[in-house]
Amino acid sequence: MNAIIISANGFGAAGSDAPAPDAVRRLKAMGVPRSRYRFPWRSGNHFELLVDGPRFFERMLRAIERAQRYVILELYLIESGAVADRFIAALSRAAARGVAVKVLLDDFGARMLGRRDRERLGQGGAEVTFYNVLHYAKRLHNLLRDHRKLLVVDGVTAFVGGAGLTDAFDPEPPRRPWRETMLEIEGPVVGDWEELFADVWTRFAGRKLALPASVRKPHPEGQRGRVVASRSLRRHEISRSVHGRIACAEYRVWIATPYFVPSWNLRRALRRAAGRGVDVRLLLPGPVTDHPTVRHAGRRYFGRLLRDGVRIFEFQPQFLHAKTVLCDDWASIGSSNLDRWTPSWNLDANQEIDDARFGCQVQAMFEDDFRQSVELDLGRWHRRSWSSRALEFLAGAVDRWLAGLRFSRRR
Repeated sequence: MNAIIISANGFGAAGSDAPAPDAVRRLKAMGVPRSRYRFPWRSGNHFELLVDGPRFFERMLRAIERAQRYVILELYLIESGAVADRFIAALSRAAARGVAVKVLLDDFGARMLGRRDRERLGQGGAEVTFYNVLHYAKRLHNLLRDHRKLLVVDGVTAFVGGAGLTDAFDPEPPRRPWRETMLEIEGPVVGDWEELFADVWTRFAGRKLALPASVRKPHPEGQRGRVVASRSLRRHEISRSVHGRIACAEYRVWIATPYFVPSWNLRRALRRAAGRGVDVRLLLPGPVTDHPTVRHAGRRYFGRLLRDGVRIFEFQPQFLHAKTVLCDDWASIGSSNLDRWTPSWNLDANQEIDDARFGCQVQAMFEDDFRQSVELDLGRWHRRSWSSRALEFLAGAVDRWLAGLRFSRRR
């Protein structure tokens, strides 16, 4: 079965630009326009799935050590510790070799990066810019954050996903790292990631990003990919694309997300997909989480979802921080949590891949995570304790208050 492509020029089957009238009609019925994406689908890419910090940090550091011309790094979360120390040292060594190093950090997400490490970055030769510096006079605008995670080396290799440079993703034994997924990317889409970085850098650094020209050779048997981005209230590419894919899914919709406080539209899309026989599964954090209130706020939706056929798995061994969507053979991996908060306040970006071979890799990753999870049962869910119900109610009240802030900003 061919997955449906939502391309910049229209809709078609995977590997084809031919129109798919049924898909067009179904997406139009949902109000999804034909062409509202900044970047088109691009062929000739190579995507490698990297699971957990001990693996992807090593690959990222190796790429920085091999850099010859430039390194750009965009991060939400960075804090002083062993991981940040390794990256600051690698970036400083690159700058000492004459490599241009540009670092864009979210000011709130970098609040735990100590003064000494900030000085090391600057003195080591990196140009550092902070996104939306916190100030009391900005009021609600302080909530606007850069949530992207991106490393690009020499315009040839990119790393994207949900990881920050903190020890939580790569701790010393016996602790286990946060469960995270990153992508290593080569091919034409790397240029689209650079363009996203350049836009924000120009705005907050006050000068245009000047980098040497790059030559990106397409892989002869490469994979199709598209970069999608969300920019607070102005651009909702990620959620629009995911909702469209769920609506067109033929046999599976598997979603991993660490903060499940879904919009009404997403809940409806999941229930409808399950109702037409699609295997709909949610992989969510279990008791190990960094935000228990968010977990309880999302759990108040479980009863209706379970009743309508959505399967829910709670990951047990460690905190699940991965952000992955798999609809048939189409995958989306990046920084977006797919919650109600993200589209209103954050800069986010995901890499979409439509490739059966890559889809099999993502499927295997999900299946391994499902084996380490507990699947919720509707009967037992209805028999949960009153204390759990009370926590869901209180957390839901906090969620509704935050939603009110979002709507007041719109007005």
